[in-house]
Amino acid sequence: MRTTYRLLTRWWTAFALAASLALLGAAHAFERFGGLDPCNLCLKQREVYWGAVLVAALATGWHLVSRGSRGTPRVAAFLLALIFATGAVTAVFHMGGEMKWWALPATCMGGTVDASQAVDFMLGTGTIEPVISCGDVAWRFAGISMAGWNALISVALAGFSLLAAKRPKDARAPRN
Repeated sequence: MRTTYRLLTRWWTAFALAASLALLGAAHAFERFGGLDPCNLCLKQREVYWGAVLVAALATGWHLVSRGSRGTPRVAAFLLALIFATGAVTAVFHMGGEMKWWALPATCMGGTVDASQAVDFMLGTGTIEPVISCGDVAWRFAGISMAGWNALISVALAGFSLLAAKRPKDARAPRN
């Protein structure tokens, strides 16, 4: 268990990079192959993971260039915790709107047309496609919507990021 903990916290940015890319891949697969068009809040949740990919890729690159002599940069792990916490808040907001706990913004109401789509239609360069409603649950597993699963996963990733940021000194490699 201790070896797993050391490996996970020492290489956390690589794990976070892989997890973020896997989640983005799953979201795009649901869209492409499952026919589930994303709503505006779904797209906002993807932006969070793209931010995590950027931070994790830079930190992992730094870790590899420095030959891993000091482990994962702790600042990067803390930044990842903030990014994943932002994703959790966004996902909980989305899930709450799906459950009708609170009202969602007007950009999430669905059935309306985006202003840029209307301009494209008037210019004859596009078609009008209605905005997907954020309040409709498109997919559930074990009674939890996709936004709910995203919230749970984001909270777990934020927690692991904090563990990596606050890892004890014995989990870090000695200086050469």
